[in-house]
Amino acid sequence: MSAALDEFCGSVFWNDSYLARPDADLPVCFQQTVLVWVPLGFFWILAPWQLLPMCKSRAEKSSVTKLYIIKQVLATLLMLTAVAELALTFVEDTDQDSLPAVQYTNPSLYIATWLMVLLIHYARRFCLCRDSGILFCFWTLSLLCGILPFQSLLRRALQEPISDLPRFVLFYISYGLQLLLFLVSGFSDIAPETKEITEKNPEVTASFLSSITFEWYTSLVFKGYRKPLEIEDIWELKSEDKTQAIYTEMEKNMKTAVKKAQAELEKRKRKKIQQEGDPDHGNNISKAQSQDILVMEEKQPKRKKGNKEESGSSKDFPRGWLVKTLCKTFWKNVLLSVAFKVVHDALVFVSPQLLKLLIAFVSDEESFAWQGYLYAILLFLTALIQSLCLQQYFSLCFQLGIAVRASLVAAIYKKALTMSSATRKESTVGETVNLMSADAQRFMDVANFVHQLWSSPLQIILSTVFLWVELGPSVLAGIALLVLLIPINAFLVAKGKNIQVRNMKNKDERMKIMSEILSGIKILKLFAWEPSFEKQVTEIRERELKDLLNFSYLQSISVFVFTCTPFLVSLASFAVYVLVDENNILDAQKAFTAISLFNVLRFPMAMLPLVLSSVVQTRVSTVRLERYLGGEDLDTSAIHHNPIAGSAVRFSDATFSWEQDGNAAIRDVTLDIPTGSLVAVVGAVGSGKSSLVSAMLGEMENIKGHINIQGSLAYVPQQAWIQNATLKDNILFGSELDEARYQQVIKACALLPDLELLPAGDQTEIGEKGINLSGGQKQRVSLARAAYSNADIYVLDDPLSAVDAHVGKYLFEHVLGPKGLLQKKTRILVTHSISFLPQVDNIVVLVAGAVSEHGSYSSLLANRGAFAQFLNLYGNQKEDASKENTTAVALAEDEEQGDEDVEPSGEEGPDDVVTMTLKREASIRQREFSRRLSKSRNNSWKKAQNEPPKKVKGQQLIEKEAVETGKVKFSMYLRYLRAVGLWYSFWITMGYVGQYVAVVGTNLWLSAWTDDAQHYLNQTYPAEQRDLRIGVFGVLGMSQALFLLFATLLSSRGAMWASRVMHHQLLSNIMRVPMSFFDTTPTGRIVNRFAKDIFTIDETIPTSFRSWLTCFMAIISTLLMISLATPFFVLITIPLSIFYYFVLRFYVSTSRQLRRLDSVSRSPIYSHFGETVSGLSVIRAYGHQERFLQQNERTMDINQKSVYSWIISNRWLAIRLEFVGSLVVFFSAFLAVISKGTLEGGIVGLSVSSALNITQTLNWLVRTSSELETNIVAVERVHEYTKVKNEAPWVTEKRPPPGWPSKGEIQFVDYQVRYRPELELVLQGITCNIGSTEKVGVVGRTGAGKSSLTNCLFRVLEAAAGKIIIDEVDIATIGLHDLRQNLTIIPQDPVLFTGTLRMNLDPFNQYTDEEVWKALELAHLKTYVQALPEGLLHLVSEGGENMSVGQRQLVCLARALLRKAKILILDEATAAVDLETDHLIQTTIRSEFAACTVLTIAHRLHTIMDSNRVMVLQAGRIVEYDSPEELLKKQGIFSVMAKDAGIVNSETTAL
Repeated sequence: MSAALDEFCGSVFWNDSYLARPDADLPVCFQQTVLVWVPLGFFWILAPWQLLPMCKSRAEKSSVTKLYIIKQVLATLLMLTAVAELALTFVEDTDQDSLPAVQYTNPSLYIATWLMVLLIHYARRFCLCRDSGILFCFWTLSLLCGILPFQSLLRRALQEPISDLPRFVLFYISYGLQLLLFLVSGFSDIAPETKEITEKNPEVTASFLSSITFEWYTSLVFKGYRKPLEIEDIWELKSEDKTQAIYTEMEKNMKTAVKKAQAELEKRKRKKIQQEGDPDHGNNISKAQSQDILVMEEKQPKRKKGNKEESGSSKDFPRGWLVKTLCKTFWKNVLLSVAFKVVHDALVFVSPQLLKLLIAFVSDEESFAWQGYLYAILLFLTALIQSLCLQQYFSLCFQLGIAVRASLVAAIYKKALTMSSATRKESTVGETVNLMSADAQRFMDVANFVHQLWSSPLQIILSTVFLWVELGPSVLAGIALLVLLIPINAFLVAKGKNIQVRNMKNKDERMKIMSEILSGIKILKLFAWEPSFEKQVTEIRERELKDLLNFSYLQSISVFVFTCTPFLVSLASFAVYVLVDENNILDAQKAFTAISLFNVLRFPMAMLPLVLSSVVQTRVSTVRLERYLGGEDLDTSAIHHNPIAGSAVRFSDATFSWEQDGNAAIRDVTLDIPTGSLVAVVGAVGSGKSSLVSAMLGEMENIKGHINIQGSLAYVPQQAWIQNATLKDNILFGSELDEARYQQVIKACALLPDLELLPAGDQTEIGEKGINLSGGQKQRVSLARAAYSNADIYVLDDPLSAVDAHVGKYLFEHVLGPKGLLQKKTRILVTHSISFLPQVDNIVVLVAGAVSEHGSYSSLLANRGAFAQFLNLYGNQKEDASKENTTAVALAEDEEQGDEDVEPSGEEGPDDVVTMTLKREASIRQREFSRRLSKSRNNSWKKAQNEPPKKVKGQQLIEKEAVETGKVKFSMYLRYLRAVGLWYSFWITMGYVGQYVAVVGTNLWLSAWTDDAQHYLNQTYPAEQRDLRIGVFGVLGMSQALFLLFATLLSSRGAMWASRVMHHQLLSNIMRVPMSFFDTTPTGRIVNRFAKDIFTIDETIPTSFRSWLTCFMAIISTLLMISLATPFFVLITIPLSIFYYFVLRFYVSTSRQLRRLDSVSRSPIYSHFGETVSGLSVIRAYGHQERFLQQNERTMDINQKSVYSWIISNRWLAIRLEFVGSLVVFFSAFLAVISKGTLEGGIVGLSVSSALNITQTLNWLVRTSSELETNIVAVERVHEYTKVKNEAPWVTEKRPPPGWPSKGEIQFVDYQVRYRPELELVLQGITCNIGSTEKVGVVGRTGAGKSSLTNCLFRVLEAAAGKIIIDEVDIATIGLHDLRQNLTIIPQDPVLFTGTLRMNLDPFNQYTDEEVWKALELAHLKTYVQALPEGLLHLVSEGGENMSVGQRQLVCLARALLRKAKILILDEATAAVDLETDHLIQTTIRSEFAACTVLTIAHRLHTIMDSNRVMVLQAGRIVEYDSPEELLKKQGIFSVMAKDAGIVNSETTAL
């Protein structure tokens, strides 16, 4: 080979003697062949692929830029030099004998190469990114290889005259041109047409150099340093990183995988049935039912719910498909990151070998100086390439992480939209939001480190091999120790996992109670039940903290084990090595190479168990996600859409149930509803009216039969679902705006007067769950949404119950009735109100889920069936229907003009905070994340461009969540440390200091030990010296581990203490803040404090603090050791630390803001999700799933882009810091080479091996300090809520007399009140007396201040002026609990809490079971409760959803009966109840509360006609106050309202 090359060059190819001298050089032939062919080979293997973009037919060519021209000119010049050289060769060849072949081949190769370069430059014009990475690498390689001939030609030229001048000149010209090209290709080449794209995201067009060093990101870092970043400043995502792109890909793979998994599930089930079914065929009769279900299972393979016996938590579900799907979706990313990681891992082992050579060089007198410099440079280069690869790898991993999270969240969201009601029951809203936040997040965390699973074992094996080479078999001692530690770790991990699982349960439970408390806070306040619930939360919290403490003890032990590991391993190996054989002497080369290999070992050894444990945790998440995502979809197969002439909805023998195998809620319904008719559905509470509606919407499980529906649906639910958007957006609901139709709808739905009162008209932002609208307004908005949607069929589930009688009549006339807006449409109206029945086309009467009769009003009356009896009982038919109609319409018209102008309903809101029992965990979607509220805009994002009109007072209900900007205040750290305890903090720090003192000691001792090898060079090594060395080494090492153990155990206790203190302060304060705080703060925001922030304080901050201390100490000790070896190093540390400091400051301000933006943009995802889940039936009924999916994708992308930006900012920083680290390595080696003669090998080894370690530590220091800064924000956020102003104290010095109020007299003295300081008065000076045991009815239009009256009695609102006196006690002078425990209210919205029925009636266990049963009997619930399997211990589900609204109302009545206070306030409790139940409630109240003062706030006048007096409110003033008889005689407001309701005199009504 060598001979052939010799001939090819015409000179010697290789000769060792060239290198064995101080001025070493390489043979010319070697320079001409190898150094030329290596870069060219690289280029020709990879370059041709760069031409592909040219071949794509559709590709557009971008225009020519200056940079492009420069590149092409330089490449052309290069080609000319090559041509010149070839020409020269030909000219010379003719002159003399034949020249060596190399002079022909090289220029020809170069000509071809430069041509190719020109072509590639051209081809890249077809791409977005016009710079070629391959070319950049080629230039780098070419220049590096060119350095050797460069210096060799130069040296020769200096020694003797130049032999071949033309070639000499050509070489330098070509080298210069290549250098220029290299420099030019570092800049990003941006075509004018891609400018816009670049402004949105410079990454797309960044050059190769800019990409690998993340230079394109720098401008954002500077921006972030100058001013706090906002979401608008962050660059857009690349199109392939957008949620939609990722999820589309994933969904494809998911479908196939789930199919397979379901097939397997079926197999498993069959097996199970065979196993269970065989032995006991005899007693299978009892299982007949479940067998039937199984038969159905077989018929419908797509159903995956097991039979009854397996139900419960262990229900089977498709398994094992999720990870496969993710791998299939993201395989490209995974492969690329594997490639980078392999290169990096290989280079990790090059450094210790170079270190070995360096130590040998220092110890060897004879060695040449150039070798030392070469080693120093090589160390620097390996470090550099290593860090470039590592950062690319990390960047890819984190991108994988966020992509996985995005696709999972999108999948969960989509699943929520299609989920069947049975599956939906399995998980509460809270748990589903948890899937999104916790479980998807966990996948993200695992994706970041998943490659450690193969890389760690690989690194461990390689280290062992290299160590064996150094120390021979004695390494086995060290390895054996490592193996011994594995089971210990495994044990710790398993224990830790159990605790974690337990703690997840506690956390779920605590969050569930918290979100219930927050949604039902009003009830808690009215009943003074806060202490009971506070106690419940505290109990769970204590359990949680106990587990936490145990968990952190376990962590301390494992940290201790880890710290001991490397040291024990080196101790064991060295000791065995020295003791095995006299001749084995530990010299510096061996010791420090071994130590740096042990250091390499440390990382994989530490990572492996962590990754394993997080993989195990992810296993739990995988199961949860697979169960959820593999759950049943809504099966709408029973809903057909066949065209049947003249029939809009046809039920054919339809039987539906809520559960797959539950009891039928509606059975054997056969109905035909003609197109364009108005059908009323009536029946008692629990007769299945709402179920009938749900069946039509496809929300129920079909048992048999089907429903045929023709045309589109619009649906108005019983409890209005309002989105957190403007009022207008709520009505348009995603449709195009048609102004004329919109105005028509608003007028018909009686919303015009409300719009005048709302601060910003229809642009007013409606709070979460519609909290700034009254119940009636919400219902009207919900109706308006349906009316606007222009569907074919309208399904109305009792929409008129929440509005006053006359408004109801108006709505019926203008919207639903025969002359209304929807007269041509098919309308199905579930109703309790009798007055409309004469005007409907058809009436369906339901009894226990079956249709008992149906027909027109007159035919049903003639039938004398159940319906007729019902009417005779409650209806008042003396009134002639037609006459009533005419007057009613006329009156309604008057009323419109006269009364609605003064309706201040904008103010009537906040008493409805709890209106929706649907819970919700995530905070209001922040409209945009501007820091200054003054800038905030009232419209949704779309309109945010044009400057909005000035904010109207009160228009924006929800204050923007404060995003803290700027540096975290130092006081926050102090506050946290104080919570830990200052003594604790001091001793913890001392522990760490002790540990690092021991570390430095150990290393210096080792360095002295290795120098013994020089001192006792040819003598025998004394045994006592050897034993002393080993012994002291051991003691120092053990002491460092013990110090650490001491510090970590202390910090566990301290951290738990801090957690307890902070949670306690937060909880007790939130329980004591006034109601107005909950009106203006979305629940999600408060829940977030209890979930995310408390979690951070519990688990993240302590770890962050510990790692920060560790890193800080490690860096100080390393710098100390290097400076001890080479004192000059101190000079170098100064500029490096200045650079380090600046990078740190720049980065931290940007990173911190990005983290904040991440958390602020994350809550809208959850809040939008919560909103979706609570409004599922509405969204599905309208068929708007697609729109909500897109909105979710948009919200996700905003969050994704801030996370992505944060990831890049970390990489930007890491690259720069690792560069600092590489310089530290280089200088420590370089200085060692310079001061070669004066240094011992041991100290050089110590200095360089410490330096090799510092890169990572430097990186970690910045990461931990920024992480700490980010996390400490949680302390700030929690603290913010512990400082909210409290309401009046619960108990004051002044206690009311025992047995107060004994009489029950109430006096209002010029009483005024407003909701919030900046708003108008709601009650404007009310003065009246209510006598003992008097029954008073309060009536008035919506927004007249009726509900405000109750709020004042309970001091939910504090007086602006005037006072209320009850039995001679001014209520403002006593404690809130003293007041509230002695009044009773039956609230408008029946709120129940999760827990037993008994807990809902009597949370403090003050009453005996007999008393509770008595109350239930009086509330007509006794039979219902006795029928329940658990009786009083019956579990009420979240929000009481397993009871009908009517039953919930009766539970509230039972609560009041149990309390038996002297004063009872009824806030129109009968709105959601049918007449029968209403009647029951009224009678009970009359008999049981005869001796009490009763205030009834009525919407139905019937209920108050027998009161002693009636108070008529209008716009916050009392306008009439007298007995009903008197008021009817006076032709005032009351008599008008009464006529409307069909009451002429107080005897007419049977009610």
